[in-house]
Amino acid sequence: MKSYLAKPLEVERKWFVVDVEGKVLGRAASQIAAILRGKHKPTFTPHVDTGDFVIVINADKIVLTGKKLDQKMLRHHSHYPGGLKEVPYRVALAKKPEFIFEEAVRRMLPTGPLGSQTLKKMIVYRGPEHKNEAQNPEVLVLKY
Repeated sequence: MKSYLAKPLEVERKWFVVDVEGKVLGRAASQIAAILRGKHKPTFTPHVDTGDFVIVINADKIVLTGKKLDQKMLRHHSHYPGGLKEVPYRVALAKKPEFIFEEAVRRMLPTGPLGSQTLKKMIVYRGPEHKNEAQNPEVLVLKY
């Protein structure tokens, strides 16, 4: 018996819309990362992008557990001496919740060209409305 290896032209993609209001950031991000990679399909192939498109709404109503809102920092460095910038997640979540959610998902995907291609299939919206009605997305309910 031979193993099935998906070919990029044979992959069928679906569109899903996910409401993350009241969901925990890490749990929601890990489930969405699995859908973007295609791990929920029996035709999953590690070196081929077999995942589906995901529309995330209500990203501004995501929840962080414990004291992460005040203790966890969003960090980036300018590559100059003393160029470390730190912002608490409470401030970052108020200013740019879409970026916070995209970063959480991006860090759960593989690095390299396949991970970049996979991340482009996710669209994050701050509020409850989205502009992708033409794709007829199915509503997806996350497990936790």
